[in-house]
Amino acid sequence: MQKSLISQVQLGRQYAKEWPMRKELAPMFAEFRVIKATEFGLTVMPMLAIFTVFFQTSQLGMEYLPQAIAIALFFLSLPVQGLLWLGKRADTSLNPSLNSWYNDLYHKMVANGYDTPLASRKPNYRQLAKLLTDMFNKMDKAFTKEQF
Repeated sequence: MQKSLISQVQLGRQYAKEWPMRKELAPMFAEFRVIKATEFGLTVMPMLAIFTVFFQTSQLGMEYLPQAIAIALFFLSLPVQGLLWLGKRADTSLNPSLNSWYNDLYHKMVANGYDTPLASRKPNYRQLAKLLTDMFNKMDKAFTKEQF
């Protein structure tokens, strides 16, 4: 089922909030880098877009306004691209090796007192994010260190 761009951006924003931003996960998953770059882009790119339009039109004249607007729109699209990627990634099913790692991690957590039911037989990255967040928040540090 194809989602609209707006719903995919919203899902990406929500997934970025759900993903545990832990250094242990950075080498294993691209989410850490994408979320950091997207957050940076959301703060910097609007100012850069405004500066670009202002600087080009003041230095080169109003005849360069279309080019300045095109460049500004490109700058504004960069964080949106990150959110779209995150939204698509959130709904992507885990590959077989990550799926088995997800199940192993879940069963180890249950053996150590975790009581939330398994999300589904075919989990996606969003469910992995929730499980990892629960692991870092609810399990003790020794258990977490043992996993990484």
